[in-house]
Amino acid sequence: MKLLASLIVMSLAALASAQVSSAPAAIQINTVYAGADGKFEAAPDTAVIRMDIASQQDTSRAAYDHAALAVDHVRQVLKANGIDLKVAQFGTYQGQPMYDWKNPKHKVIGYRVTSDITLKLRDFTKIGALTEQLADVEDTQNQSVTYTLEDIEQAKAKASEDALKKARNQAAAVATAGGRTLGDLLYASVDVNQPNIVPMVFAQSAMARSGAPAATPPPMTDFTPQTVTINAHVNALFALK
Repeated sequence: MKLLASLIVMSLAALASAQVSSAPAAIQINTVYAGADGKFEAAPDTAVIRMDIASQQDTSRAAYDHAALAVDHVRQVLKANGIDLKVAQFGTYQGQPMYDWKNPKHKVIGYRVTSDITLKLRDFTKIGALTEQLADVEDTQNQSVTYTLEDIEQAKAKASEDALKKARNQAAAVATAGGRTLGDLLYASVDVNQPNIVPMVFAQSAMARSGAPAATPPPMTDFTPQTVTINAHVNALFALK
């Protein structure tokens, strides 16, 4: 029994020692820790227009020729609007056979060639007319416009400043409640992110394909892009006086 009691005492002592050693070692006396979220809203500086090219024909050569013609028409539209082709990214052509899956032999019934085009614009005044003209190009589809902020470093700094200010206010409130005064910033970590921006997708109508007069104004005519929000989270450690 004495041996068993001794083992139990030793086990409890070891457990207590393990619990003490697992306590946070980073705790510093006369400091206060605070975390806060901040944000900064900025007007977007870039519009990203994206569209797909897709052509399905009886032969692979015909499908490629139609897709290449559509890309050439897109280039002509860009030039007509005074846009440098260097700001546009033209994807590679990808072709694949199309099968009749209802036929047990899976007979090839045609060929499909696809590509994509991405264009970045700083001049928002050109977007309305441009999206309408691009929608009239045959074999184009899935046109979308996204507004983004490319010159983002200043916005990141502003969001971080907002988060740090809030963290300092929280720490100062804790210090005051404890009868102390907030001292210097000893440490800070910052995490900045930009939420995903949902693109606006414009469907191509049969009326636009037929050349009939449009019943509604062109897309983007009276549209004002919403601001881009940059979020930041700051963890800060302050001294206490």
